[in-house]
Amino acid sequence: MKTQTQADVTRLLVNWTNGDKKALEALLPLVYGELHRLAKRYLRRERSDHTLQSTALVHEAYLRMVDQKGVQWQNRAHFFAVAAQMIRRILVDHARTHNAEKRGGGACKLELNEAIGVPQRRDLNLVALDDAMNTLAEMDPQQGRIVELRFFGGLSIEETAEVLSISPATVKRDWAVAKAWLYRDLSGREMLEGPAGGT
Repeated sequence: MKTQTQADVTRLLVNWTNGDKKALEALLPLVYGELHRLAKRYLRRERSDHTLQSTALVHEAYLRMVDQKGVQWQNRAHFFAVAAQMIRRILVDHARTHNAEKRGGGACKLELNEAIGVPQRRDLNLVALDDAMNTLAEMDPQQGRIVELRFFGGLSIEETAEVLSISPATVKRDWAVAKAWLYRDLSGREMLEGPAGGT
């Protein structure tokens, strides 16, 4: 059943790319549930008083995605890779706005242990993570994309490999290296800047 749904999503994305407007209407019910689960899972890592709700996050991400011009949708994994980018942008924009409104008094935090694999580190500043990911992407664009796809997109090793056209073994290796680098970078930032929300 899941394989059939994945095939349906891929077919509808290709049809949509080819100008079939009805394909977009048929696509929403197939991807909405998964986008909503992704948003809920991600927001569970956020601080408890986060003002952005999963439904609003899904709607904003979906609206941004359907507004994309010139995207040649390849398959379901490609769709959720773009979703990962949109979700990251929305959350980081939201965090930056929240931080600006509070003028530094309470940075947006999220749990990191299950996603990046740092069990002793329970939370971190989302803006700091975005900055670290941007630095990582400058040094190694592939590792940056892998972190984005795995962390923000919730893609599996195999789906990430499919999106990036590399082997699952390469994804596993780069994922491990990227996690270690992010841990070192974020730990260094925290030591330089002090606890989140302070100086």
